[in-house]
Amino acid sequence: MDEPAGIFARKSGYLDCYVQLGIAQGRVLSVTFPAQPEDAAAEHELLDRVERYLQGDRDEFDDVAVAMTMPTDQRELLQRVRELPYGENATAEQLALLAGRDATDEAELQAIREALAANPTPIFVPTHRVRDGPGGAPPAVEAKLRALEGL
Repeated sequence: MDEPAGIFARKSGYLDCYVQLGIAQGRVLSVTFPAQPEDAAAEHELLDRVERYLQGDRDEFDDVAVAMTMPTDQRELLQRVRELPYGENATAEQLALLAGRDATDEAELQAIREALAANPTPIFVPTHRVRDGPGGAPPAVEAKLRALEGL
């Protein structure tokens, strides 16, 4: 692949921080929201889409390749999160049902919440759409993403 690899960042006025992407082999590995980007951070065309999204353009990002390098049970769950449409949300219990898990088992729900919190690629895996679970983004960023989508 000719896709550039590295760390890419852009300041978001809406989020009041940077959106920083880690990309390798054409896949997003990480999304973070630092106050300052890494020194070597460059620009990437995917940041144009992220910026338009943060300005209110509807984007599912379903065509963005995400490196799902977490344990299998977490990967399957986060794949279900990627299927939650823009502007819609679900509970951890609903997500359990979508993933074929027992929505009444507290240990299962705790494992789901842990997977949501460990999400390395917020925005592209929109854990902010799970209204009663932690996501991979800082709480202030999640609140703004929810507000952006009317959640």
